[in-house]
Amino acid sequence: MTNSRAEALECDIPLLGIAAWSGTGKTTLLEALLPRLRERGWPAAVIKHAHHEFDVDKPGKDSHRLREAGAAPMMVASGRRFALMMETPDRQEPDLPLLIAQVAALKPALILVEGFKTWPIPKLELYRGDHGQPLAAGIDPWVQALACKPEEMPAEILDRLPAGLARLDLDDLDGILDWIVDWAAGQRITKR
Repeated sequence: MTNSRAEALECDIPLLGIAAWSGTGKTTLLEALLPRLRERGWPAAVIKHAHHEFDVDKPGKDSHRLREAGAAPMMVASGRRFALMMETPDRQEPDLPLLIAQVAALKPALILVEGFKTWPIPKLELYRGDHGQPLAAGIDPWVQALACKPEEMPAEILDRLPAGLARLDLDDLDGILDWIVDWAAGQRITKR
């Protein structure tokens, strides 16, 4: 790994992790937020962690053949899109700083990171009490906001959360959107 996870990752673009346990609704929330962020002047790039093997290429296609022959990285491009394919050495977890650098070069207004919840980046935690998983807010100092259903969060847990932690209703998409835009705008100002 090129960067210690104990140190904050440097990025000139506001960078926000969307952290939650599997099945909490990270992708569903992002799918709803992305067009609204764009409408508000915050077109966002997304870096998504996959826990399973995947391939955007097809065996037999020229790009696949070139990758198999040793092209590293391999980029395939058309008039509609392009994809950069790189193999992770020894099947290690991907290096988040490398992924951020690839996306940041395209100058999005905001980079959202789905997954990678142990990395030292500011995070919006999504929490569903019925999943029975532990809460990161209050333990992970990088959690900036917690979005949950208030009725699923016992008052004694909410009372122990840090005073500066933003508390959002998971069902209030506009409230979450407003928080992200305000947070990102504050990040942009402090990075100038």
